[in-house]
Amino acid sequence: MSNTSQFQQIASNLPNLAHLFRWFNRGRHLNRISEPVLWEELERNLDDYVAIFTALGFDLRLDGRGFAWFHQDDGSSNTNKATRQLALLFMVIFDTQADAGIPLMKFEHWRIDQTLLTTVFEQHQDLLEAEELDLSGLVSLMRNSENFGFARYDGGAWQLLPAVCRYLDHYEELASQVDQDEDVSWAGDQDDEDNSL
Repeated sequence: MSNTSQFQQIASNLPNLAHLFRWFNRGRHLNRISEPVLWEELERNLDDYVAIFTALGFDLRLDGRGFAWFHQDDGSSNTNKATRQLALLFMVIFDTQADAGIPLMKFEHWRIDQTLLTTVFEQHQDLLEAEELDLSGLVSLMRNSENFGFARYDGGAWQLLPAVCRYLDHYEELASQVDQDEDVSWAGDQDDEDNSL
């Protein structure tokens, strides 16, 4: 049996193949929470989907926390701009929630509404304005995050979806590096004080 006929046979057993391909190819994330039927289909036939997408030149990634996407090392300039803006959006939201003592891993339970976005903007106004973002820009970014599968709008607020873990992982890594740098700086200051005695 040739590879082509083998892939055709596999594809005939995947009723959502075209739909999932279009989904991922638009840069969207599939989330277990927001798309349970598609998620179940993907998990049940993961090896087949990976084989077909790999043969087509795509790198399907599935994170055990409940999301999947086509991984791309080299994005277009539009994708890079969108990714950069979403990273900033989620960073300032995480930072605001962390400052309020709210556990970051509970992000799926947060209500991202106008009140929270106003607080986020007020706390990070200088940074956001340097990026030419105002409060309405944050709202637009939240809408954009829906298009990529990072959030969904429900009942007057957004809910962050598991795919946000991609940004949360980077945020926590950066926060850890800052903490380590501050510890080193503090230890150096203490050594200077001890040496001056």
